[in-house]
Amino acid sequence: MVSRPGSTTSLLRTIIGLYLRDEGGWMSSASLVELMQAMAIPASLTRTALTRLRRKDVVVAAVRDGVAGYEVDSRAARMLERGDRRIQTPRSMEAADPWCLVSFSLPETERERRHQLRRQLHWIGCGMVSPGLWVAPDYLREEVQEILDSLGLGDRSVLFTTSRPHVTGDLREVVSSWWDFDAIGTLYVDFIKFHEEVPTEPVGVSPQTFATYVNLIDRWRMIPYLDPGLPVDCLPADWPGKQGVAIFRKISTSHALASKSFVGSVVSSHSSRTL
Repeated sequence: MVSRPGSTTSLLRTIIGLYLRDEGGWMSSASLVELMQAMAIPASLTRTALTRLRRKDVVVAAVRDGVAGYEVDSRAARMLERGDRRIQTPRSMEAADPWCLVSFSLPETERERRHQLRRQLHWIGCGMVSPGLWVAPDYLREEVQEILDSLGLGDRSVLFTTSRPHVTGDLREVVSSWWDFDAIGTLYVDFIKFHEEVPTEPVGVSPQTFATYVNLIDRWRMIPYLDPGLPVDCLPADWPGKQGVAIFRKISTSHALASKSFVGSVVSSHSSRTL
């Protein structure tokens, strides 16, 4: 989340998340450099970004058969697996679906953990009703529990499953005070503008197809984390989410397989050179 979409580090992280695990859990440095060159990123910048991702515990250097390469850090594997589900299959609530309330209380002496908890709840799509009470679709409960467990706060918090909120006044206005819909909506609008002219008919295997698909995922992957997927009547009237999801799905359908084939051809070409 900390890398700006479209930056060298963000694009490399997206490629690693999409393909490194599928290629036997390891990829040579040369393959990663060539894939990034298809994104118009010079080799020198790719090597710098690899160093950053090593420091962030996303990848670890690993030599196989005398060839330098990288594999996913075991600590990042769980994050990437969860990201697969969230990014590729954006979820949405129906009006009758349950909600999850997250209640916690931490003293000022533990303000750092309190800050970490609030920050992580925000980044998985929870909304803040009050500083110690957060809300989300109930399908985020498992991720909320993982955050609480990782911070050692399971005994300092309570999760409730509840039905549709009952509020005084207009539901849209109240819910909009829990989430920053302006910021999320801007992400959708920028995503739509960047991709609305991309052809969605079947495409061939090429560096261009690969670059288009990686850019799609790189600019999309933050959105389904921040957008909780609330029912339509809880959202602003001009909400761009439906259009954004439709564009994402169309381009994924037309480009994903061809992009994967391109990656396979690059990896195979480097493997044959080492034989």
